[in-house]
Amino acid sequence: MAKKEEKVCLECGGKIIGRADKKFCSDQCRVSYNNKLNRDETTYMNNVNNILRKNRRILLELNPTGKAKVNKDKLNEKGFDFSYFTSQYVTKEGAVYNFCYEQGYLLMDKAWYLLVVKKESPKQQTL
Repeated sequence: MAKKEEKVCLECGGKIIGRADKKFCSDQCRVSYNNKLNRDETTYMNNVNNILRKNRRILLELNPTGKAKVNKDKLNEKGFDFSYFTSQYVTKEGAVYNFCYEQGYLLMDKAWYLLVVKKESPKQQTL
């Protein structure tokens, strides 16, 4: 009779006892292994999400009524990052609105932006 090969934990190298398809000796090792595996991706995603949330807060602060005109310098002064947005809307005339979630902005000319709030469409509303 052939001796069974002893399985070792992918994280710590310890002996695995239990199911034949088990890869880790404990939940702690499984979580630690997966955290290491996803660290770079998670860090990048967290950084992008933080920028998007900051952009949204800035737009919300500068647009309390739902429609406002603001100078680009004011957005830059608050730390707005124009490279990051969640979606775009192009009008029939070709105007491009960039959105950070529901908060949007449209370049009117080189120095001014129109700030708007996206209204939910009936398809997006939940009952």
